[in-house]
Parts: sequence; structure tokens; C-alpha cells
Amino acid sequence: MEKNSIEQWSEYSYYLGLDWSRRHHNIVVVDHVGEIVLDLQIDHTEQGWGQLREKLLALAGEDLSGVAATIETNCGPAVEQLLELGCDVYPLNPKAAQRYRDRKAPSGGKSDRLDAFSFADALRTDGHGWRRLRLEDPKIQELRLVCRDEQVLIEQRTALVNRLRQALHEYYPAALEAFDDWTMETAWAFVEQFPTPQALEKAGKRRWEKFLHAHHLYRQETYQKRLDIFACATKFCGGRAVTNAKKMLAVALAKQLRVLEQQLKIYRTYIQQLFKDHPDHDLFGSLPGVGQKLGPRLLGECHQGRSPFKDIQALQCYAGTAPVRYQSGQLEKVKLRRACNKNLRNAVHMWANLSRRKSVWAQAYYQQKRAEGKSHACALRCLGQRWLKILWKMMQTNQLYDEQMHMQNQIKHGSWVMAMTQAENC
Repeated sequence: MEKNSIEQWSEYSYYLGLDWSRRHHNIVVVDHVGEIVLDLQIDHTEQGWGQLREKLLALAGEDLSGVAATIETNCGPAVEQLLELGCDVYPLNPKAAQRYRDRKAPSGGKSDRLDAFSFADALRTDGHGWRRLRLEDPKIQELRLVCRDEQVLIEQRTALVNRLRQALHEYYPAALEAFDDWTMETAWAFVEQFPTPQALEKAGKRRWEKFLHAHHLYRQETYQKRLDIFACATKFCGGRAVTNAKKMLAVALAKQLRVLEQQLKIYRTYIQQLFKDHPDHDLFGSLPGVGQKLGPRLLGECHQGRSPFKDIQALQCYAGTAPVRYQSGQLEKVKLRRACNKNLRNAVHMWANLSRRKSVWAQAYYQQKRAEGKSHACALRCLGQRWLKILWKMMQTNQLYDEQMHMQNQIKHGSWVMAMTQAENC
């Protein structure tokens, strides 16, 4: 998104406010003095949007570039339809939308039409300072959406794993003791092949060993331990009724997890191909700690065109690493920024944590923040803030990350991080 200049803003003749819903939308259009010139409700259908186009063309002429539109979201079908109409779209933050609504109705009244009118009038009076939604590169948009969908599937997998562990806890403690990582397909295969402690005992040692070898689970430090656990599986387990009931749930969850994992593999392959085909693959791939998952996520979330982030602070605020300062009289405090891109904030958080294993200065910076009394999450936000500064510069210069060059620049400018690193090495 990008801001318009005052000259560009003065070219708008009409301001459209849209209060959206799944089936229909309320629309109010005001002119430059705030008079309502169009007030209607349309269905979210081809005919409904065609009706709006006809009304706007009759109002503004053949070119709809003179119409600015605002809506309480920055994505979705309604936003795409507004862009296809040719309107310039200015997303409205939900919290700001509530304040504009309260300004029009201090009594607390609310209606869809009132919302649309308050949005349109807010755009007319304050919109020159808002950021306009830009048309995105389809490849970036696809990459971002696929990465977000993958994260949703991963969350569903986590939920299924938690339910499976809870079911096993009730009737099959030996299975939980034998396997630590329940995101592994081998753990699900174990539940499918030996669904109850009694089935495991009946199978015997030869089948246990065959299972461990077939699933590449032979490890000198864990092999005998697992066999001992299998041998004692029936000594501490659920009763017959609980076992009969929960084994069905455990097997069902294991099969769901197997299907879901296969779909996740398809997603990962597709994401890797999209990431590989993008021109900035090498730039984002050079960042230490991003790996195969975080690289595509960072590219999709923060590479919405390079021009919107004209300074580093804009990117840091967008990613949620920049703190929010609150000051009133003698009261002054700093708090976590919540109005940000949550997906990017999560990606930066994980990236900052993983970068400590690959970057000497990143680990030293993190340790210093922890020594200052900051929590683990706060120290990672501070480190992420620093990484975003480096990333923003890389995006401006199109230069890959070079650890040695960065450390030399830090030494050249007298960085306290490098001074501390050198002291530790001595």
C-alpha cells in the first residue's frame, strides 16, 4: 500500500464507503462536500456488482479513477471487485472504523447503512493520509495465500495430534512413552498397527522388532528402551470399556493425520516451486535461519512491492516488532504492537530464533537482551527488529546477505554487539 500526494487526492470527486457481508453489501457515496449522492444495497453476485458499476458510471462518467473507495478489510472478494471496477481502494482498520462510527452516532446506534456512510465521510475528510491498496504481483499473492493455507493445515495437524495424545493418555500410556514426537508418521503407523496394549502384547517381540526396523527406528540408545516399554504395555493401561472406545478414536485420528500429512507434502512441494521461480528467491534464501519454510513466508508477507516500505520503520511497524509508545502527562509506557500483520510477525519471531544458530552476532545480541532482563519473546522481537533493518536494506539494494560483510560493517561503525562478541572470543 502507498500514500497519495495532496495533488493526487484532490483529483477524487466521489468517496465510496462499503459495509460488506457475505451475501450483500451496503454502499454510500458522498461528494467532495459530504452530500450523499448514492445510497444502495447490492447482493454479492455478478448482477449486484454490475448494478453498482452502472450507478457509478452514471454518476462519475466513463472513468471510475475519480472514485475513492474504503472498506473495513484489505483482502477478500469485495476488495477484488472494487479493484476490478477501477476504484482506488483505501482499507480501513476495524478499530478506526469503530471510532468513525461512534463519531457519527454518539448514542451508540448502529446499522449497515450508517457504517457505510461513516466510512465514506471519513475517507472524504481523512483519507489523504491513508494508504492506497496496490495491485499485487499475482505470483506473490499466490505464494502468500498458499503459505497461509499451509499454516492453517499445520494448526489442524497440531490439534489432531493433541487429541490423539489425549486419547492415548486415557488407555495407552506405553505408546506415549515409546514415542516423543507425535508429528512423525511412524508414531501414527504404530497406533494403526498396534491399536491397544493387548494387541501389542499379542504381537510379540518378533513383530515389534520388524516394525522398528521397517520404519527405520533402530537406534542403539532407544531400541532396547522401546522393547522394554512394549513388554510392559499391559501392566498400566485403561480398562476394557475405555480401551474399546478410545482405540477407535485413536485409529481414526491417526488415519486423518496420515491423509493431512500427505496434503501438507503437496503444499510444501508447490510452495518450494513458487519460491524457486521468484526473482527474489536468492535474496530471501540468503537470510540465515530461514530454511525452506520461513523463506517463502517472509517473501510472501513482506514483499508486497518494495515501494510501500519507504523507510525501515514502516516495515518494522507492519511486522509488529516496533513497540507502541503511550504518553499522557507524566505517564509513559511501551507496549506490544498488536495492529500489524500477524502472519509476518510470527514468521519474523521464528526467523529471529533460528538465526541465533547461524549468526554469531545474532546470538550475542539475544544474550545481551536477556542479560538486561528481557523475556525470551521480547529479546526475539528486539532481534527481529534488527533483522528487519537488514532485510529492508537488502530489498533496496538487491544485495544478498553476507555475514562477514555485515560483521565488518558493524566493526567499522563501532557496534557494541561486535565489541561484546570479540570480548567473548578472547
